[in-house]
Amino acid sequence: MQTNSWVPLFPEQASTFAWQVDLLYLYLIVISVAFTIPIVVAVFLFALKYREKEKFASGAEIHGSMVLEAGWSFLPFVISMTIFLGGAVVYYNQYKMPEDAMQVYVVGKQWMWKIQHETGQREINELHIPVNRKVKLTMTTEDALHDFSIPAFRTKADVVPGRYTYLWFEANKPGKYHLFCAEYCGLNHSGMGGYVYVMEQSDFDNWLEGNVSGQTPVEQGRDLFENKLGCASCHAGGPQQRGAKLEGIYGKDVHLAGGGTVFTRDGARPGYGSGGRAGALGVGSRCAGRYGRVTDDDDE
Repeated sequence: MQTNSWVPLFPEQASTFAWQVDLLYLYLIVISVAFTIPIVVAVFLFALKYREKEKFASGAEIHGSMVLEAGWSFLPFVISMTIFLGGAVVYYNQYKMPEDAMQVYVVGKQWMWKIQHETGQREINELHIPVNRKVKLTMTTEDALHDFSIPAFRTKADVVPGRYTYLWFEANKPGKYHLFCAEYCGLNHSGMGGYVYVMEQSDFDNWLEGNVSGQTPVEQGRDLFENKLGCASCHAGGPQQRGAKLEGIYGKDVHLAGGGTVFTRDGARPGYGSGGRAGALGVGSRCAGRYGRVTDDDDE
């Protein structure tokens, strides 16, 4: 992601065809400057040299030049054809969808991007992808016309109501890059943006598994119990224990305060709700009020 304070001529290049787009634009800029400067200079010079010096004077008769006329016809033709061919190559590379690409589904909605991976993970205004891997977006919209644009990848495509549009890219540099809606779509159009996170394959695999930190399932559970949810402050054994002991009970019979016995296993977690097992253990309502309920997202 760009971190410098100055505004560069082009955004950072972060995809395999970004350099092609920049080269084409640079060529257009050079051609425009090469024609604009001589034309402006010639206008001023001719205005001075051929200004009116006497009233009703007849100018010299000019018969023309075949070489000059052929030159100013042939040279613009060659330049325009090189621009056309360059644009055609860039367009073909960007909009011919690869068959081996990772599929991602995008729905535009005022004023957010809803994104879902083919493995089921969902995101809002964020897109996580692996580096050096082709990614194909299948896009539609629920309401107005939008435009999915990632400047660092030099690619964008309209997202049209009632139909699917497609976009693909291959990011070649890990980082965090801006995502925009590039089509005016209503009052909060300027706020319809987000970020694309390009990650190493191993980091992306961890993200898909919900394990960005790289912890094992046991380490994740311990981190939830001791740190993130704060369960250990009341439910770990020791002199500070204020609630039912939840430490070290997995796979064992637990005798409930209200009578009965529960065998702790996956799917039978005494942290849910304020009644039932949790209520009998005396942990439900107090923990829910203090730390929020444990959810499937926390558990997984």
